[in-house]
Amino acid sequence: MANVSVYNMEGKEVGTMELNDAVFGVDVNEHLVHMAVVQHLANKRQGTQKAKTRSEVSGGGRKPWRQKGTGHARQGSTRSPQWKGGGVVFAPVPRDYSFKLNKKEKRAALKSVLTSRVQGGKLIVVDELKFDEIKTKKFKAVMDNLKVSKALVVIADNDEKIILSARNLPTVDTAQVNMMNVYDILKGDTLVLTKDAVAKIEEVYA
Repeated sequence: MANVSVYNMEGKEVGTMELNDAVFGVDVNEHLVHMAVVQHLANKRQGTQKAKTRSEVSGGGRKPWRQKGTGHARQGSTRSPQWKGGGVVFAPVPRDYSFKLNKKEKRAALKSVLTSRVQGGKLIVVDELKFDEIKTKKFKAVMDNLKVSKALVVIADNDEKIILSARNLPTVDTAQVNMMNVYDILKGDTLVLTKDAVAKIEEVYA
């Protein structure tokens, strides 16, 4: 089992913690991690892009000039793709880009990325995060104490004071254990977990 240091909000080490190898010590499957990221980005796409084909643009009902004898190339419609104002050849239409990833694959990808954060020394455990008020300045001070700039902060349960305090920091994201995903973990340079969040992750994914 991997041992990691536990820090307080002042950035001082207050102990150590053993991480469960079933979650934080698995074999890293890069292919599944890649698939999880691709799926996350594909599912976020709106898929509302649309352009008109030659059958949808207005006009062009009659042949612009006779077939032969004008000196021009033959044309059947002023709404063919080569004309200004003509239709697009293979026009994009609204579609759904999302695809399915099996539950076991999702879990394996998440465990892989958690393990990679531990192996890379990019995982920080905090004994607790507690704020008396919603204050971005205080949250920024905690991140500075931990020497972290770009991070995903994972908490066990919904805490509005933490979430709203971090919301205005452009390089910091927050997530609850049940909402964290592979893409968000990889997007931040560092993964910051509270002790309660670690316990909940191990309970859910071990």
